[in-house]
Amino acid sequence: MGTATQGTYTAKLTDGPLEGKTVTTEFLESGDPRPRIEIPADSHGKRYLYARAAGLEFDSTDHPEQPTAVDYRYLEAVFGSSGAAS
Repeated sequence: MGTATQGTYTAKLTDGPLEGKTVTTEFLESGDPRPRIEIPADSHGKRYLYARAAGLEFDSTDHPEQPTAVDYRYLEAVFGSSGAAS
């Protein structure tokens, strides 16, 4: 029932094992960037957990209120069964 525009943005991984890489990520239903993202690693059941940092980039003329890129900082490696991205 929100008026937010669904879409994607670029998550820029600023440190940790995936430093310098980017991934395309969907906005939350509210239209906000995700506070945390989990990225699967090559090994079975291992995922990297990243938390949103302060860096935001805005470069959209269609939706200038939503960032086109968001910085994420490495928190930890998580082992075990996969959970939903937060």
